[in-house]
Parts: sequence; C-alpha cells; structure tokens
Amino acid sequence: MKKKIKIKINGKLNRINDKTKLSELVQNLKVPLQKVAIELNEKIVDKKKLNKTYLKTNDKIEIVHFIGGG
Repeated sequence: MKKKIKIKINGKLNRINDKTKLSELVQNLKVPLQKVAIELNEKIVDKKKLNKTYLKTNDKIEIVHFIGGG
C-alpha cells in the first residue's frame, strides 16, 4: 500500500501518494499548463522542472490562472 502525504492545493488540504511528481499532480487535476503559473511553497516553478519536482508532506501549491482582460 502506498503511503499518503498531506499537501495544500489553493488552500485546500489534499492527500496524495508519497513520491508524486508535480507533473503527475498537474496532469491529474487537468490543469491547462499554457494558462497557469504554478507556485510551490511560495516560489514559482519552471514548467520544465515539473517532471523532476517531487512533492513532500506539507507542501503548499498555488495554481494561478491567467485571465485576459482590458
């Protein structure tokens, strides 16, 4: 059985499998990468590093959607 860890996504507590990559989480959430910025523990993550970034207990993720306007 896989160990679960607790993380926060946009302020909401979530349980995910230990050793989950940030890229897997984004894929599972069906986040449109072209239209968002992803912050991990108050630092913006380079989208090229999503596949190398493993999530840990108590990580805080903010997914910010870009909205066009004028």
